[in-house]
Amino acid sequence: MSLCAVAQGLVTFYLINAEPVLPVLGLLFTSTLGIYNFSILISRPKRPDQSPYRRVRWFFSHYRLMVTFTIVSILSLVPLFFLMSMEARILLVFLSILSFCYSIPLFTIHDQKFGLRNIPGLKQFLITLVWAMSTVLLPIIEAQHFHLANVSVRDITLLVAKRFLFIAALTVPFDIRDLFQDKQYGLKTVPVVWGEKNAYLFCQFLLGGYIVLLFLFRDNGFTRDFFALTITAILTGWLIFKSKWEKNEYYYFFYLDGVLILQFVVLAVFRRF
Repeated sequence: MSLCAVAQGLVTFYLINAEPVLPVLGLLFTSTLGIYNFSILISRPKRPDQSPYRRVRWFFSHYRLMVTFTIVSILSLVPLFFLMSMEARILLVFLSILSFCYSIPLFTIHDQKFGLRNIPGLKQFLITLVWAMSTVLLPIIEAQHFHLANVSVRDITLLVAKRFLFIAALTVPFDIRDLFQDKQYGLKTVPVVWGEKNAYLFCQFLLGGYIVLLFLFRDNGFTRDFFALTITAILTGWLIFKSKWEKNEYYYFFYLDGVLILQFVVLAVFRRF
């Protein structure tokens, strides 16, 4: 997931025709690694060795190593944070608060603790919002701060919106996979509320909106970037359609999440021809 975040940051730099800012890519990598590991650590099951998820069993069988990675990644955020502009720092503080509030059960009702993820409709929205803002707004803010690019408010809005739609489409299959578990935990995700079939259709609708926004970005129409990202969107739609909750969990992590890296690879290839 950390590599996926870096790839999406590179996609943004490519689309605004700016040289990548290395501290931004480093921060995307370490912050993603830190928050994902932290989220798994605080949600540790009573018997992780008996978890139905192989990644959970693997994670806690390498507990000390994962704790070390988490601590190192979080500590590395300190110098990277102070390399950012003031606008970027404000954004990072806001995103950090959202990320930790998502994971930590801060609220209590009738002796039952819950976090923001347990509030109906917020789980998918928060994940998508944090990813869209961190991989789009952060690179743009720093690129403009160093005078590497000049992006209009309209184009920034389009970039955030289309990244939001793309990430949202990718999160739904994970909720379909966790359909029964989310019902038990009382999480009101799209598949829980609308049903599995409608959730798949919703993903295709989101990807359709994403392709429309690709066409509108900078009024460029049918460019190499448009075709590169449209191909990955079509592939994503096919992968989502083929995904089922009973599939091997690594299908989701290697294929669906892998599309986030594939986007950058295809975009780079198309830029060379």
